[in-house]
Order: sequence, then C-alpha cells, then structure tokens
Amino acid sequence: MLVFLLVLSGFGAGVLFIQGTATTPDDSYKSFISSNYKVFSMPVPDDLTFCGEKVPTHFYDVNEKLDRELLVNAYRHSATFLNIKRSNRWFPVIEPILAKNGIPDDFKYLCVIESDLSNAVSPSGARGFWQFLDVTAKEYGLEVTEEVDERYDVVKSTEAACKYLNEAYKKFGSWALVAASYNMGMSGVSGELAKQSAKTYWDLQLNEETGRYVFRILAMRQIMQDPEGHGFHLRSEDKYPQYETVKVAVSSTIPDLYAFATQQGVNYKTIKILNPWMRKTKLEVKPGKSYDVSLPADKSLWVAE
Repeated sequence: MLVFLLVLSGFGAGVLFIQGTATTPDDSYKSFISSNYKVFSMPVPDDLTFCGEKVPTHFYDVNEKLDRELLVNAYRHSATFLNIKRSNRWFPVIEPILAKNGIPDDFKYLCVIESDLSNAVSPSGARGFWQFLDVTAKEYGLEVTEEVDERYDVVKSTEAACKYLNEAYKKFGSWALVAASYNMGMSGVSGELAKQSAKTYWDLQLNEETGRYVFRILAMRQIMQDPEGHGFHLRSEDKYPQYETVKVAVSSTIPDLYAFATQQGVNYKTIKILNPWMRKTKLEVKPGKSYDVSLPADKSLWVAE
C-alpha cells in the first residue's frame, strides 16, 4: 500500500513517499558511509627494536601501549602530516650531528614528540626543538639571554642534546632509559629503578607522560618511516624543502636588525625565520665574541623583487 504523507512547515510543504520497507535518505547515507569510510587498526610490529635494543612487544602492556600510540598518532592527521613534511627539512640537519656524537639515529624522533619539529614553547618554559629549560640549556653549553637564545638554534641545541644523551647513556647503559630520563631527569629514573628493583624501562611503572614517552617515539618512527603504510600519502613536492643559506660572521653590535636586513638585501621577516635564536630587534656583540647569521643563498625565494 502506498502512503502519502504531507509535511507542512512555515517554509513550505513537501510530500514524503513511503512504501513498504523502502529505505530513507538516512538509511542510504549510512550504507554509503559503511561501504566507503574505513578506519583501520595499525599493526604492532612483532620484531621491534629501539636503538638496537629489543622491545618486548610480547608483554601485554608493552604491546597495548605501543598500539595506543600508533593509533593516536596515525589518526592525529594534521600534526603527523606536518611532522612528515618538516622532517624533509630538518632530519638532514639533525642526523649527521647525532651520528657524529655517537647517538643512535632513532633519537631524531625524540625531538618530533617533544616539539613537532618546531621551536615550540612549553607551559613550563622549555623551548626549541629539544625543549630545553633555561637552566639545563646553560648547563649543556647554550647561550640564553634576552637577546640570544640558542635553544632556538637547531644545530647548537642538537649538539647540546647529544651531550645530555651521552652522559645519560654512561649512567644507564640503556637507550630506552636514556630517553625516559630526557623526560623525567636522570635522578628521577634512577630513583624509580631503585624503588622498583627494576633494570629496564619496560619493567618500570612510571607517571603517565614518561610511561608513554618511549612508545610515542617508537610510534612516530614507525609512521614516519612508512607514511603510506599508515595512511599518509604525500608527493615529494608536498614535503618542505631544506633552507639553503650562507653564513655571515658578525663581530660587532647590530643596533637595528631592521636596517641590517635591508643592508643584506632581505627583509626583517627572513632574518627572524632563518635566525630564530635572535630574540630582539638588535644584537649586542661583546668584544671578542662573534655570531654566524644565516642569510638566504637565493634571495628570490624570500624577497619580492
């Protein structure tokens, strides 16, 4: 039997035809979604290592913690896409510094989870790719003043991070514990190892952040090493290119960075992007001191003619 239902409203009238078990527009849409929209669980690798050290993925909790971080980051689409794009620019800078200092390549993903490969600022005041606090930065040789903050210099902050990582490895002899200590400090890790009579990161019960820390590194490594296998499709031209720069040694004070930029044939914006460690609109250079200022090798990529 065919039923006619007249629908009246203040905006007009319509007729809805219902016959037997005929589907409604909502039913069709739900069917379309079911057929076309798919969300997949990310497989947890069976044979996994971190810096050459075996990850015991056969432990229930280890498997599930890694599963969580794979899912969180695989479906954190925009942020993970940006990390993949930025890695094309910054990994070639970071990788040789890690290698020179004897730090395993896996640690480049530590600054991915710390800062999303950006000069981020945390609520606690940690800054830069490697998220150094003021005091720690100075301890490991970085200059931190009102005008100069080398936490924002990727090369120098990576060198400083390597000093910390090597020092921590001498103490713990395990790269997983080194990574954990980067989050909660060497004394914090040492204290937990002693209290819990544990020997490895995988055996420790830790606070939420440190307990997830190494798993986040592992998850980002898996995703960024195989983006397409985790649903991220990029063309080579979608990735951010490396900055091509030349260095200009500055051994005298720059009283006005705006004027300095003009003298160099670029704009102030370019100076600040390529030299984020310069925190003010001037640069005081003390006697006997010198700074390398980066300028674009090809100004046409930065400045309108």
